[in-house]
Amino acid sequence: MQSSPIRDFLVGLFVLGGFVALGYLTFQVGGLSWRGKGGLTVYAAFDDVGGLKQRSPVSISGVKVGEVSDVELDELLRARVALELDETLALPVDSAARILTSGVLGDQFVALEPGAEQDILQSGDEIEMTESALSIERLIGKFVNDAGLKEE
Repeated sequence: MQSSPIRDFLVGLFVLGGFVALGYLTFQVGGLSWRGKGGLTVYAAFDDVGGLKQRSPVSISGVKVGEVSDVELDELLRARVALELDETLALPVDSAARILTSGVLGDQFVALEPGAEQDILQSGDEIEMTESALSIERLIGKFVNDAGLKEE
């Protein structure tokens, strides 16, 4: 069987297209970006982050404006969450951050509530007003304890 240059070229082009498609799908499924990190990084400290993890969404009024880039303990043993936000976002310094759950047993995300101040958060600043994740177990335990106290 004799090899033809056109067929070799087409096979090579097909294989190259397969690798490009594989690379594209890897980035899409993995939630990766080839643009690199950028934008505004602000921090928020919480007593309890529940199941919040890296790459959890950050939203304002239900619109995604960023994602969680890191979760670690600070010197007071509180969870310090790094939020990577859209660089065009102008968030007032008196804004609040809450950890919410999408649905009853859904994934957790950070919801930002913009404040009214004129001063804007800069990269590296910390959001002071935070509300930790609501723990279903803690809520049920409180309900059971409150019900037990009322019976006595």
